[in-house]
Amino acid sequence: MRFMAAALDLHANLWLEQNNEVVLSSWRVQLLEAIEATGSISAAAERMHVQYHRAWDRLDEMERGLGVQLVDRQVGGPGGGGARLTEAGRSYVARFNRFSQSIESIIRQQFRRTFGGE
Repeated sequence: MRFMAAALDLHANLWLEQNNEVVLSSWRVQLLEAIEATGSISAAAERMHVQYHRAWDRLDEMERGLGVQLVDRQVGGPGGGGARLTEAGRSYVARFNRFSQSIESIIRQQFRRTFGGE
């Protein structure tokens, strides 16, 4: 019997934990990328359609869990504040994305083997 893979959509969610706490996930990496792109945690939260407090909490959880500062924050003032990824932040984003892409490739390949299709 051959399955109709075209009717199935494959979804996989990848995350990394430290001491049973999520420290990196696709969503969290997207948040870091949005911070880097916008230069602001509040603008990143808006882009991600979440409350600022949630974005701040997730950032804090990542930094505590990984034991490294991921975002360099500049307090607001006359010139305004801002936020940029640290070198460690950029490194974690790049490594997670590379790992995630390789895992997704393996998952798609196994999906095709298991369910047929393309």
